[in-house]
Amino acid sequence: MHHPTYSPARLVVILIGSGAAFALVDAAAQICVHRTSSAPIGAEAPFWAENAAAMDRMMNGMTVQPTGDVDADFAAMMIPHHQGAIDMALAELRYGKNEQLRRIAQEIIVDQQQEIAAMRLALGQPLPASAPAPTQVSPRQATLSLTRERRADR
Repeated sequence: MHHPTYSPARLVVILIGSGAAFALVDAAAQICVHRTSSAPIGAEAPFWAENAAAMDRMMNGMTVQPTGDVDADFAAMMIPHHQGAIDMALAELRYGKNEQLRRIAQEIIVDQQQEIAAMRLALGQPLPASAPAPTQVSPRQATLSLTRERRADR
């Protein structure tokens, strides 16, 4: 009896087609974001709240119905995934203090924005309107950041 052999790429396609991949991704998200009854307290609470919201948006956005167009389905799942990375990197820039991680977060934002644009262009979709870089801090955000730093120094 001959048993079919599937490449890893073929298995991914089979899993995506069956919806099992979404279950695996959701399970991974549940592990990544520790969701218990104990909420983060203090200075970390806003960071965790932003990250949880980013993860929820990303997971909801990645849930797509197959259209029969693998390329469009791939982009439909990957664009929210990349946007989730951007949103989490922005939270690192807002609340993180490690300069090395902050630089990595900036690189993530630039790289993921470029990949989102490339996917949209590959599918003939319009690019979003130009906007200021998300890493630019508004005067209000700068004031809030300084206030938080001053409180932390006390």
